[in-house]
Amino acid sequence: MTITDVRVRKVDKEGKLKAVVSVTIEDCFVIHDIKVIEGDHGLFIAMPSRKAQDGTYKDIAHPINSETREELQKMILEAYDKAAE
Repeated sequence: MTITDVRVRKVDKEGKLKAVVSVTIEDCFVIHDIKVIEGDHGLFIAMPSRKAQDGTYKDIAHPINSETREELQKMILEAYDKAAE
């Protein structure tokens, strides 16, 4: 998997949500609405999700394994840091 573009839209209001990101994979598939969130232990990403009838949130797109999630998070947070400068 090759991530070919990361677009960061910073959120200016107060709160834990810091940015909303779109990621393009191999110039042919895009995932919108990945969130950059400030947690107790630093920044992390939250994949796009939808609220279920029972009130819980379910990811509608997500990496299958932890290695891919870590690679995706690293690239997104690097792009966020560049946008924050």
